[in-house]
Amino acid sequence: MTYSLFDCVSPLDFRYYGPDTGLRQMLDPYVTEAGRVGSEAMVEAAAVRVLARRGVCSEAIAQEVADAAEAVTADEVAAEEARIHHNIRALVNVIRGKVSDEARPYVHLCLTSFDVVDTATAWRLQQAARKAVLPTLADLQRALISLARREAGQVQMGRTHGQHAVPITFGFSLVGFISRLQGRMEAIATAAEGLCGKLSGAVGAYNASSLFFDDPEQFEAEVLAELGLKPSPSSTQIAEPEAVADYMHALVSTFGVLADLADDMRQLQRTEIAEVGERFEADQVGSSTMPHKRNPWNFENVKSMWKTFVPRMGTVYADQLSEHQRDLTNSASSRFNPELIVALVSSVQRLTRIMAKLVTDVQRMEQNFAMTAGMVAAEPAYILLASLGHPDAHEAMRKLTLQAQASGRPLWDLLSEAPELAPYLERLTDQQIAMLRDPHSYTGVAEKKTLKLCDECSERLDVLMKQID
Repeated sequence: MTYSLFDCVSPLDFRYYGPDTGLRQMLDPYVTEAGRVGSEAMVEAAAVRVLARRGVCSEAIAQEVADAAEAVTADEVAAEEARIHHNIRALVNVIRGKVSDEARPYVHLCLTSFDVVDTATAWRLQQAARKAVLPTLADLQRALISLARREAGQVQMGRTHGQHAVPITFGFSLVGFISRLQGRMEAIATAAEGLCGKLSGAVGAYNASSLFFDDPEQFEAEVLAELGLKPSPSSTQIAEPEAVADYMHALVSTFGVLADLADDMRQLQRTEIAEVGERFEADQVGSSTMPHKRNPWNFENVKSMWKTFVPRMGTVYADQLSEHQRDLTNSASSRFNPELIVALVSSVQRLTRIMAKLVTDVQRMEQNFAMTAGMVAAEPAYILLASLGHPDAHEAMRKLTLQAQASGRPLWDLLSEAPELAPYLERLTDQQIAMLRDPHSYTGVAEKKTLKLCDECSERLDVLMKQID
């Protein structure tokens, strides 16, 4: 029977990870079943190379096993597993079937199943971070930095609790996400470097390898060095699970930053706000029944994907528990971990496309700013009055804001007409009065900090990408 992508169960496969998304070439070696089998075969080959280096077998045998491991296919291993009902022994049998009688005894020698599984998993997750996750995030980060620099001085009304607060700039609203994203990228890189392999045998005591070597821990380190990995500090039949938990947490918390950014951009596209917008294609449809709709569906998709995968961390944490030296309660659940990588990278690419062509409606930002008729000057007015000795400046300004709301008059007009405040207003500078009349300039250091953080994060990004190159 022939299957297509549309016969798959997971929407990741047929909707977000199909042949036209550009993700497969980047991620296949690290997230697919074929990639899993290939990485596990790689571990088997690395072990035989070190056996040869230590004189246990010949270099010719090591090369023979390496060639056979590279030729192994997931189909072959699956067929063998269906026969014997053990996945790693199936892999071993397939490799053994491709080598000479002289080489067969050295395939899987001194190893147990999870020496292979945990080491291969660490290698795949580490490589996925270096080759896909971090480079893709770097593209998004560069797009955000470019946008934030462009909008560094564009005044926007700040909002807290969904209400107008005090002025900021649109660039400033973006640079917070840039800073958070940079921190998460560095956390991913650190977590990826912390992933460890193990070749300590069935219970972690190096029982099998100590039959051959006086220094079985060094043998383990040499095999793992072939794969660019370090040994787990301690291990039973499995490596310490916290390294994978930390890695997955770094991915999920990064996804949270993306979802928060997407949600803010979605809110700013509300009809009532309409300060930014996705650039629609000529033939793009927003609604099946309302031709006028321009839905922020890309931003909504990112948040929806985050909602799908953030609960998976509960399973990752549960996989930290393994009875005694090992049980099988993580064997099925951990196989779903690569889906998070696919979802995250897919969402990052989506955000990069949209943020790179985000449209800013400056006129709408000005209209929204004017909605509160200068009410945001209440904060600087209260602070200035208090600094000049007014005994209850906050209450005085609160009452004036109520009058302004009831009358519809600008706050400055009421402030300047209040006789009890005249002695204080007379002591204000021309610049302070101008700011109270028109609070557009009351943005603190928003523009300066935006540009500063853009520069800092850009430098940190360059350093990070050189480190993983």
